[in-house]
Amino acid sequence: MYQEPLAHKMRPTTIDEVIGQRHLLGDGKPIRRMLQNKKISSMILFGPPGIGKTSIANAIANSISLPFMKLNAVAAGKKDLEDVVKQGKILECTICLYVDEIHRFSKTQIEYLLPYLESGEIVLIGSTTESVMHSLPSAILSRCAIYELKPLTPEEIKIGLGRALKDRERGLGFFSVRFEDEAFDHIAAVSGGDLRTALNALESLVISNIQIGLDVETVITIEMVEETLNKKSMGYNGEDTLYNLQSAYQKSCRGSDINAAMHYLARMLESGDLVTICRRMLVIAWEDVGLADPNVGNIVLSAVLSAERLGLPEARIPLAVATSVICLTPKSNTAYTALDRAWDDIRKGKVGDIPDSLKDAHYNGAAQLGRGIGYKYPHDFGGWVDQQYLPDVLKDVEYYVPKERGAEKAYAASYNKIKELKGK
Repeated sequence: MYQEPLAHKMRPTTIDEVIGQRHLLGDGKPIRRMLQNKKISSMILFGPPGIGKTSIANAIANSISLPFMKLNAVAAGKKDLEDVVKQGKILECTICLYVDEIHRFSKTQIEYLLPYLESGEIVLIGSTTESVMHSLPSAILSRCAIYELKPLTPEEIKIGLGRALKDRERGLGFFSVRFEDEAFDHIAAVSGGDLRTALNALESLVISNIQIGLDVETVITIEMVEETLNKKSMGYNGEDTLYNLQSAYQKSCRGSDINAAMHYLARMLESGDLVTICRRMLVIAWEDVGLADPNVGNIVLSAVLSAERLGLPEARIPLAVATSVICLTPKSNTAYTALDRAWDDIRKGKVGDIPDSLKDAHYNGAAQLGRGIGYKYPHDFGGWVDQQYLPDVLKDVEYYVPKERGAEKAYAASYNKIKELKGK
């Protein structure tokens, strides 16, 4: 007989039951406003697993009057999409279509959907764990609102766990069980912001420790949680959460304090959350070392891949080496801050038309439109030639501000030399 997992049974049925994501679901926020206005537009929800993407889609389905259909992009084919369109024509109304793992759709499947999104015959809700800017074509991104979901905080995870323990219909409320505060906190702390993971752990703990048939209360201790999850408790409570340890680790690496970095790395490794540690280490390599030594990113990636293959406790060895390299290397954040400045301008509407000389000229009639005319091929001029690349409204803007640190000294010298040549 099929046994429905607790995480599936506890999925929210209304938008008010969805935990977290207040930046989208709170009063006056985008998705909340859509539901209040009873008008849903196409959207893509992206973020890590277990944080509410499917829950939001289900809650939307229960809050609107439109027919709602679900597909998983891994298994769905073009015929499934054709069936959705056919259903809409039969009912003579718009179909709200939810597509999980939408980044798995082929170009052909996405192109098939586009005209129906354009005409309003389909309202699309897509979800993905991938970065949408890299995994989805611009044609569909331009037709959908893009919403990023955030990992849940330990306090939000505890709300979900508490509901499951009290709910007698969908949850575990019919069991006589009580969690020690420290045990409850530990599940929330080591779940990595993933409510599904936390609920699965909760279900496993209750089922494996409950005394069936005995009219006594089962108390779940921190030791039981550690044994079941195979993750030691570091006494996470209040402010001392895994998130704060990650923050302290990154700031220690950024500040080149190898001793502090090793301390926080050891504390995180003790929790057993290798995935989160590796992800944070990769971020630090590119965010804080950056152009000062771009090769550090490759070193850290190699260490992360080794750690993932080795598993704990051996994984500590390449991670310790990578942490040492990060700490003892000069730091620079100029590359991503330059991009952030450019991105900020784009969001403010400062874009402008691409200069005609830079536009694509690989088609018949391009010359008549002035495309590519006047473009100077730098290799014909010794590698660099003075010409305008930015739109007119931004032609004098400078996003990159170099630092004279480590390997970036050479990049800074090159940048300053080019500025000098432009000035002439």
